[in-house]
Amino acid sequence: MKLLPNLAPLSIPPYRYFITARFFLIMALRMVTTVVGYKLFQLTQSSFSIGLVGLSEFIPVFSLALYAGHVIDLSDKRTLLLKGLIAYTVCTALLILVTSGWFENQWQNKNHLAWCYYAIIFCSGVIRAFVGPGANAIIAQLVPREQLSLAVNLSSSTFLTASILGHASAGFLIAGIGVHYTFFVICLYTTIAVFMVSRVHKLPVAGSNSRGKAWSSVQEGIQYVFRNKILLGAISLDLFAVLFGGAAALIPEVAHRILEAGPIGFGWLNAATDIGAVISVIFIIVFPLKKHQGRLLFFVVAGFGICIIGFGLSSIYWISFIALLCSGVLDGISVVIRGTILQLTTPDEMRGRVSSVNSMFINSSNELGQFESGFASRMIGTVPTIIFGGCMTLAVVIIAWFKAPGLRKFEY
Repeated sequence: MKLLPNLAPLSIPPYRYFITARFFLIMALRMVTTVVGYKLFQLTQSSFSIGLVGLSEFIPVFSLALYAGHVIDLSDKRTLLLKGLIAYTVCTALLILVTSGWFENQWQNKNHLAWCYYAIIFCSGVIRAFVGPGANAIIAQLVPREQLSLAVNLSSSTFLTASILGHASAGFLIAGIGVHYTFFVICLYTTIAVFMVSRVHKLPVAGSNSRGKAWSSVQEGIQYVFRNKILLGAISLDLFAVLFGGAAALIPEVAHRILEAGPIGFGWLNAATDIGAVISVIFIIVFPLKKHQGRLLFFVVAGFGICIIGFGLSSIYWISFIALLCSGVLDGISVVIRGTILQLTTPDEMRGRVSSVNSMFINSSNELGQFESGFASRMIGTVPTIIFGGCMTLAVVIIAWFKAPGLRKFEY
C-alpha cells in the first residue's frame, strides 16, 4: 500500500520503530506527570507541591543539558536512547513501589512520602537531560534530508497524540484502577519503548571530532545558537511563553476547587491542550505551512496567551476546556514551526548540542514554569496567577516582535 507523500518517512523501518517508541514513551511520561500531580495534590492539598515536582525535574535537566549535548554528539544516539529508556523503566518501577499499600504504611508522614516522589522525579530529570535532546537529534540520521521536514511534522504529531492519550487515559485509569495499578500500565509502555528502540540499528557518530574537548564542544554549541538569530528568536519566544503561560501546572487545583471536577473531568481537562495540538498538527501534515511561518509564530503565541487568560477567568467547566483546547491548537502550530526551524538550521555534527541548548531553555522552562505557577499560586492565588501568566505571554510577544525582525520575516 502506497503512503501519502506527507507520510513518506513512515516507509523507513528504523524511523517507524523510533516513532512507535516515542509514542509509548511520551504517553508514559505524560501519564506520570498527571498521576504524580494528582497523587501529590491528594496528599498535600497544595499546588505548591506540584510546583516542587516541576522544580525537581528542572534542576537536573537545566544543569546537565549542555554536557548532555556534548555526550550525545559523541555517542551512537540509538544506544544512548536505549539506555535512557531502560533507566526510565526503572524509575517507573520505583513509582509502583512508592504507591504500594505496604510502602505507604511504612511512611505515615505525608510530607516524607511526598519527598520520595520528588526524588524519583529528580532521577527522571537526569535521564531526560540525555533522552530528550537525543530523541530530537536522532531523527536526521533515520531519514533522508529531503524528508526531514515531513519527519519532524510526524514526530510532533506523534508527540502530541501520545500526550493527549497519556493525560486522558491517566484520568480514566485513576478512576478505574487507582494510582498504584496505573503505574503498572505506565511501566508496560516504557518496556514497549525499550523493545522498539532495540530494533533500530546502531548509528554512526557524527561528532567524533569533538572527543575529549567537552568545554570547547559545549561552547561551540552555545555560540552557534546565539549566532543564529532565527533559531535564537524562536527559542526565546517559546521560552518565555511557556515560562509565564504554564497554566497546566494549576489544573489539579482548578479542577478540584473551582470547577469541582472528578478524576475523569481532571484527565480530560489535562488532555484539552493536547487535543487541540493534535488537531493543528494533523492539519499541518495534510496542509503544510508554505509561507510566513515566522510571522505566524508570533500570532499563535499571542493567541496562546489570550487563551490562558480566558482559562483563568472561567469558572465553567466547558469554557475552561475550550480555552485550553484552543491554546493547544495554537501551541501545536508553534511546536511544528519551532521544531522545523531547529532541524533545518542545525548541522548534523551539532544536533546533540543544539538540541540540548533548546532543551535547556525550552523543555526545562516547562518545569520552571510549573514551579513558578505553584509558587505564585501560593502567594497571590490560583486565578490571578493564571491571568498574570497570560498577560506576560502577550508582553513577551510584543517585545519579541520588535527585537527579532529576522524571525518575523522568516520562511522555509
